[in-house]
Amino acid sequence: MDNSKQIDILLVEDNPNDVELTIRGFSKYNFGNNIKIVRDGEEALEFIFANGRYEERHIEDKPSLILLDLNLPKVDGLEVLRVVKSDPRTKSIPVVILTTSRKESDKVASYDLGTNSYIVKPVDFGKFTEVARQLGYYWLLLNEKP
Repeated sequence: MDNSKQIDILLVEDNPNDVELTIRGFSKYNFGNNIKIVRDGEEALEFIFANGRYEERHIEDKPSLILLDLNLPKVDGLEVLRVVKSDPRTKSIPVVILTTSRKESDKVASYDLGTNSYIVKPVDFGKFTEVARQLGYYWLLLNEKP
C-alpha cells in the first residue's frame, strides 16, 4: 500500500466475516476505495500514531473515520478509543464504535471516552449494508471536519 495515500476509513476489526461484510457494504455504495483494515488494537494505535510497523506514515495523514470494534486482541477497543480521544493530534478524528456488544456499560464507557457514535452490528447482510451506506454517507460526505 502507498502509505502517502489518504485513508478515508480505518476499520479496526478482528473478525474476518465482519471485515468482509463491512467492505462489501461500503463498496456497494462506493465508499470502499480507501479503507485500511487492522486486526487488533495494538496495530490500530501504531497506524493512527504512525509508529511501530507504520513509522513511515505521517501522523498528519489521519483517517477521515475510525470504525472500531470493542472486542479486540492485544489492546481492546475502549483503550484504543481512550488513547485516540485523549491525544490532541487525534482527538478530532470521528470514531464510531461498531460492535456486537449491547451491554449498557460498554455504551456508557464508549461515550464517556468520547466516541462519536455507538452502533450494534446487524447480523442480516441487507441491514448491515444499509448501516454501511448511512455511515459512509454521513461521515464521509455530509459531516464537515474542522
